[in-house]
Order: sequence, then structure tokens, then C-alpha cells
Amino acid sequence: MVHARFHAPDAHAPGEVIALPADEAVHLTRVLRLARGDRIVVFNGRGQAFDAIVQSARKTGVDVVIGSPREAAPEARVSVTLVQAVLKGDKMDDVVRDAVMIGVAAIQPVVATRSEVARGALERGRRRERWERVAISSAKQCGRAIVPAVLEPEPFEAISGLVDDRKLPGPALMLVEPGSQADVSSLGDLEGPAPREASLLIGPEGGWTPEETALASERCRLITLGGRTIRGDAMALVAMAALFAKWREY
Repeated sequence: MVHARFHAPDAHAPGEVIALPADEAVHLTRVLRLARGDRIVVFNGRGQAFDAIVQSARKTGVDVVIGSPREAAPEARVSVTLVQAVLKGDKMDDVVRDAVMIGVAAIQPVVATRSEVARGALERGRRRERWERVAISSAKQCGRAIVPAVLEPEPFEAISGLVDDRKLPGPALMLVEPGSQADVSSLGDLEGPAPREASLLIGPEGGWTPEETALASERCRLITLGGRTIRGDAMALVAMAALFAKWREY
């Protein structure tokens, strides 16, 4: 029997009685209409998952009893940080959802020259908090016990410092458009064993500017996925799948 999964950051060990976060409690009681005695699965977002039983389900909250540890979906062997230029509208939600589903380790939003949203607007709209909720929802759906971190949006100019400070792990790979005049390799030309960690940079709908490409080329390897232009909100999923296939994740 498949039990519903809930994010429970306070779940640490069998025997504990913990309260679910408010939004998870609402989902349990009002959407799924579960009640005392129902069996569920909880995960803490840091790698642990458990069977659990609903002890109480009230309007004021939900308490659950933590049971035996439960195996979660395996994590990718290569820890990939997705550096995604912020997309307009709700497209970034789709990128976060798909990236978590396929196995990304962390997401670093950046505001590029051609991004159609400013950092101030992201803060006022509390977009990072929204993306964190999307990441949790996607982890619930795909069976992961880890919720990848969604980092604070940065201006593209900060990329150099992030790479130098190892806040973006290497090798750093930057996806560029077909026909770029820079020194570009095909993804299929990547050689050597799979790295332990990597960063993948993906641009906005209008692509990187020549200045951004030049800046990144000092610290990143520029790669392309053939001659077709892929939508900004689809590129992360396509590129991650291609890299994982290259690195024998599948």
C-alpha cells in the first residue's frame, strides 16, 4: 500500500511525537482527509524518511508518531548545483520542480542581464520562499528524503566569486546557445570519469549576453546541446538528463 508522504523537518528518530508544519497539516486533514490512526510516511528533508502514524488531527495542528526508518529514493552520485537565470512568470516554478525531481543537489538563482525580473522584485514577491515550497512538493512527489537548498538569488556578476570561493562546485559547465562565437564544446565531448560534484549554468529566455559569456568562460567550460534551441524552462531538465546519462547515473 502506498502511503502519503509529508515533509516533517523535526523527524529524527523512531518513537518521537512531532507536529507537522502548518501547510503539511492542512494537506493531511483538509485535502487528503486523513485522521487519527492513519499510516503515512514522513521525511525530514535532510536524508531521513520514516513510517509514521497520525496520533491526532485537529484544526490546530497534526501530531504524528515516528516509526521505523524507511528507504527513500537514491540520491544522484554526482552532486549538481543548478545555477539558473531567473525566468519570467511562473516558469521558474517549473524549473525548480523538474530539477528537484531529476536529482539536483542545490539551486542557485541568478539575475542575468536579460532576465525580465529584478532582484528587488524577487524579494518583494518572496519568490525564494515560493521556490522552497515548490522544492518540498517535488521531493514529496518523487520520493526523495532530501530537499535541495534554494539559495538566495545573486546577480550574475557574483558568479566569479562564487566559483572562486567554492560555493559553486567545479567543474562548472555553462550552457550556451547554438552558434555562439565563443570557444564551445559539445556536451558529448566531455571526457573523463564522472566528477563528485559539478555546477551547471543555464541562461534566461533571451540567452546570455556576450559579456556574460566572456566573464563566465574564465572559470566555466562552455558547452552546447547540439543545434536546436531549447526553451529556457525546459533546458535544465534536458541538460541534467543528458549529463546524468553521460555520467552513467542511469
